[in-house]
Amino acid sequence: MSEEVAAFTDLLGGEPVLDGPTGGHDEHHLLDVGGSTVAVRRSGIGFTNATAAVAHAFHDFGSGIPVISVGTAGGLARHIQLGDVVIGDWYVNLNADATAFGYALGQVPGMPAGFTGDADLVRLAQAVPTPDVVRLEPIGSSEVFVTEGRARDLRQAFPTVAAVDMESAAIAQFAHVHAMPFVSVRGISDLCAPDGDEFRQHLDDAAARAARVVHGLVVGLATRSGSLPAA
Repeated sequence: MSEEVAAFTDLLGGEPVLDGPTGGHDEHHLLDVGGSTVAVRRSGIGFTNATAAVAHAFHDFGSGIPVISVGTAGGLARHIQLGDVVIGDWYVNLNADATAFGYALGQVPGMPAGFTGDADLVRLAQAVPTPDVVRLEPIGSSEVFVTEGRARDLRQAFPTVAAVDMESAAIAQFAHVHAMPFVSVRGISDLCAPDGDEFRQHLDDAAARAARVVHGLVVGLATRSGSLPAA
């Protein structure tokens, strides 16, 4: 969402890069941060938009490039609180159900049961100084906005999933297939309330909290290695 991108780019600053891949397919910003080029893209909402965005990054920059997703999520687990920041250590597709063929619930046929966040990116994200509560937790993704009733079902079906969004698992699957290091950092904007009012009320603050962590991660990563994260 535009609010999520703005929260990050307002912190990042950096100098615009005047040359580089444009692709002609989606709007993005290329910024010079610490001598490294950082590509910032707004994916849009949902699996298809998220997959298209990371596919464009792969087309423009190739494999091995760190991919960092930043935004908001709903708190599913009971211990998650509004304002927490969740770093995903594992991602699962809440839409996937091929259990009739022996697959685990959430497992896309031919894929792992879930996708693990890149250990180095996770470690660097955890090391970013912040006054916010930061948790390392599994993230589940669904194209259904999770409100109270669906949250009850998901807690039973996926008892380890702490936060829910609409993009991370899709990006994680593409990153897994194409050898792109990946982590998702999400600010908790709601606790899967009966409607979307809580999300709308806390969207900007939650996006800002996640953006602060990713800002520290990207600056540290760019300065250290000269690599190009695509957020």
